[in-house]
Amino acid sequence: MTHRRETEWSAWMAAALHGDEVAYRRFLEAVTPHLRMLARRRLAAFGVGIHDHEDVVQEALLAIHLKRGTWDVRRPIGPWISVILRNKLIDALRRRGHLVNVPIDDVIDTIADEQSDTSTDLQDIGRMMAHLRPVQRDIVKSVSLDGYSVRDTAMRLSMTENAVRVALHRALRSLAAIYRGGE
Repeated sequence: MTHRRETEWSAWMAAALHGDEVAYRRFLEAVTPHLRMLARRRLAAFGVGIHDHEDVVQEALLAIHLKRGTWDVRRPIGPWISVILRNKLIDALRRRGHLVNVPIDDVIDTIADEQSDTSTDLQDIGRMMAHLRPVQRDIVKSVSLDGYSVRDTAMRLSMTENAVRVALHRALRSLAAIYRGGE
């Protein structure tokens, strides 16, 4: 990642944390292609088809939104974004049955942040998910937030795995549109 790009991203995110919606939209529009490229590359490195990369990107964008308050403006934003994407990739690989081991040294600095959700984060996700149909809400909560597999979710909801994947993809696309639209 270039220093100039990371400097822009940091400035936009810092402004967004102070309520600048235009800066936040710029940040999201700038970071999304980078997330797509990383997701494709990392999925390919694991020998997994890259056709699901967009789901990983949408989940990463949602996590960035929910955890934006955990970013320390005094630190580079690139590694913070990369950790979030890596965590979403690991989640996706595990849902597909891959065993993924992450050395503790790679995540020790983020463990406390991962466990601290603010009431603002919960309000944001609740507000955005309220726009989804009930079954979509249930699927997003089950797979993306609670970490259940597509198979477990499908069995619980008496749906096919493919139907759950399609509903999840559509729900994440809807959430991304809501997220970008600032609703």
